[in-house]
Amino acid sequence: MNTFFQELLHTGIYKRTQGRVTRQVTFAALAIVVALGLWRLNDTMGGTTAMAYAVPGVLLLLGWWVAYRIVNVPAFADFLIAVEAEMNKVSWPTRAELIRSSIVVLIVMFALALVLLTYDSVWQAVFRFLGVLPGAGGGGGGGGGG
Repeated sequence: MNTFFQELLHTGIYKRTQGRVTRQVTFAALAIVVALGLWRLNDTMGGTTAMAYAVPGVLLLLGWWVAYRIVNVPAFADFLIAVEAEMNKVSWPTRAELIRSSIVVLIVMFALALVLLTYDSVWQAVFRFLGVLPGAGGGGGGGGGG
């Protein structure tokens, strides 16, 4: 844990040329999370006094520095570098394949929704016939407590 805090004080970039895109995207995501959290803090503090802007402002800069340093901690940076290397090996579908696959997925989802609607309607009719559910015009108010 001590080495982590020491790493936060460094200014260099670990393996500068490797995994740049993944590290930049990860940093951007962390920076957005920090900014949104501190925006909420500003709203909670009232948002009109100087302290309501100073505290989140200082914490924003600190949070962005920590996010910048986290993506350069050797263990985490090596992980991000490996992620980018694996993503470069992925064979991405062509536009036509993507459209065909999306159409298949949408058709299957609507078919499954129709099947579930049918099952639901059949079981509703069975339970209404047995008297478990109230009739079509029934109140169906649910549990009471006496």
